[in-house]
Parts: sequence; C-alpha cells; structure tokens
Amino acid sequence: MIDVQKQKVVLALPPQLKDNGDFAGNAYVDTSGWGHVRFLWAVGTLDIAIGSTAEGDAPKIEECDTPGGGYTDVTGAALADAIAADEDDSFFAIDVDLRKTHKRYMRANAPHAGDGAVGANLCIIAILSDPQIAPDSASEQGLAEHISA
Repeated sequence: MIDVQKQKVVLALPPQLKDNGDFAGNAYVDTSGWGHVRFLWAVGTLDIAIGSTAEGDAPKIEECDTPGGGYTDVTGAALADAIAADEDDSFFAIDVDLRKTHKRYMRANAPHAGDGAVGANLCIIAILSDPQIAPDSASEQGLAEHISA
C-alpha cells in the first residue's frame, strides 16, 4: 500500500458560494485512530473575506469530546489572519498533531463570509493520516470509489 492510500478524506464543508453569513453544512471529523489531521481550505473566486464566526477573524479549528457537545479552540490551530477578498483560487491548510492530547472530534469554527457583491466560494476537506491501522478499502479512505492503475 502506498502512503496516499493510508489516508482518509472527510468533506468537512461541502463546496458552496456564500455571501454575508455562515457557510452551511460545517461537519465534524472523528479523529479516533489517526495521528494527524490537515484541514485544507480550498478557496475559489472571492469578492469578500472569509473568517471564523466573522469575516475579520482568522479561520481556526475547534475540538470536542462528543460530536454535538461544546467545542473549544485547538491551541495554535488558526491561520495568521482572515482569508482576504483578493486571495482567490488558493489553498490554506491547518495541521493538527493528534499524537498530542486532543479531543476526539474536530471541525472548522463557524466558517463565515462577509457581505460582498457575489460572495465567497469555499470547500474544506479534512485529510486524516498516520493511522494506527491502515484503511483497506475505498470507504475506509473516505472515498465513494477508488481506482488504482
């Protein structure tokens, strides 16, 4: 098994365009059994900033012991600042070392777009790696289908 097949992908925020408000469908990621998670923020066309809770706040990751409980910020797991309106078509990543003490469930903290003429395109993919037991099927890798040529 090659290294990329020892990962799992989770759609933490489905691709969407949002203007003036919180993005819909922000999901948690179950990190149990994994040593690392990368939250990959895929940004499309923008005419307004993206942040956590408000467009001026740096995007960040939060954690909780249960999927629906009270989430708290993961120390150090935030971008330097909000994603600016001129940072179109870019990737931003927040990595969390799960071998340190962390709670089981993680998610992006309330991704939010400011009020623009069109809005902001965003998708967040969580990539789990460094498994305790490697996945051995497409579904265990978070895939609907997997072809290896």
